[in-house]
Amino acid sequence: MTIGVGGSDFATELASIKNERDAVPPIGAEDHARRVAMAQARMAELGISVLWLDGTTNLAWLTGLRHGQSERPVGAVLPVRGPLTYLCPEFEVERLKTMLLLPGEVLGWEEDQDPYALFSDILRGADITGGTVALDDMARVFVAEGMRAALPNHHFIASKSVTSHLREQKSEHEVALLRQAMGMTLRIQAAAARGLKEGVTTTEVAAFLAAAHAKAGFDAGPSFSIVLFGEPSAYPHGVPYPQTLKDGDVVLVDVGAPLHGYVSDITRSYVFGTPNPRQREIWDLTKRAQAAGFAAAKPGAPCAAIDDACRGVITAAGFGPGYKVPGLPHRTGHGIGMDVHEAPYFVGGNTQPLAPGNTGSIEPTMAIYGEFGIRLEDHIAITPTGASWLTEPARSVDEPFAGV
Repeated sequence: MTIGVGGSDFATELASIKNERDAVPPIGAEDHARRVAMAQARMAELGISVLWLDGTTNLAWLTGLRHGQSERPVGAVLPVRGPLTYLCPEFEVERLKTMLLLPGEVLGWEEDQDPYALFSDILRGADITGGTVALDDMARVFVAEGMRAALPNHHFIASKSVTSHLREQKSEHEVALLRQAMGMTLRIQAAAARGLKEGVTTTEVAAFLAAAHAKAGFDAGPSFSIVLFGEPSAYPHGVPYPQTLKDGDVVLVDVGAPLHGYVSDITRSYVFGTPNPRQREIWDLTKRAQAAGFAAAKPGAPCAAIDDACRGVITAAGFGPGYKVPGLPHRTGHGIGMDVHEAPYFVGGNTQPLAPGNTGSIEPTMAIYGEFGIRLEDHIAITPTGASWLTEPARSVDEPFAGV
């Protein structure tokens, strides 16, 4: 497939996008109830008296309540034993009740009252007068400070020993949601490539990607994307100015969006027109690095093994060493779920063993400032015997979307 010879355009491609939102159902209330029971068992194991869930993906993962964060504390209080209690401003109480998947009392604080005093009252009502409070590790500093001031007799820790620990090992249902989201985004990636024309801008491609994800049935709200042409493709997180496509440019598109709360994240790099020998050499090297990372992804192996394998291929080819450029300037992968970047992280020095249910990216980047960059990103799920791809990786620089 020579990119740019398809005779298509973005309007035609957008019209062909199908809504696939209902292909895999969302996580239901029964699953969330099981997660609460798992969290309470973990809390008992660690000696944690109560867990505060801020308006983050930890709250959404555990309870199904997707609220978001603001300057007013909103969240849930989970004691080691007993029911959930939700906390929010008084004027939000009735609205919050309509958003709940799991039952629980909803308590509100008036604008001229102290929300942290209400948090303290909730704990006293649950007969929790001391002990360890696990604070949502994505809560803002002002929330943590307010709670500490209201509970001087308690010990505070980050929630990750409960929340991250549980979230890292995905259920079959979660893996199915991720696989569906990734496949949908990969099909949109292929549609974007078919619609490319000389003279199109990176902002036009980004607009198509956003519209296509919305039409495909991803959750309301913007998708994220990095679209780069030519030399700017060497910068892993892009540049602050648009580019215009010309023949022979490397095209790098990194894009994703949430589906029922679970996020896709796919990067493809290819050439608009016919690849030259240098582009083909670097693309092939990146492909070999990605394949080496996949081969190293086995249960029980350290997370660092994936990064070591990818980086070893690139270093052996004379690039780097380490994180030096030209070469691979960032970690090779990250976990994925309800956050696009979450634990575990596939980075040098991470001795955490991979476990069945872990999901994450293998995305080596070859960054050559002044020339171009290549990144190939696909995601895996760790199985009892190895790993499985959630999408089929690109086969070659000539076939970046084979089988799609």
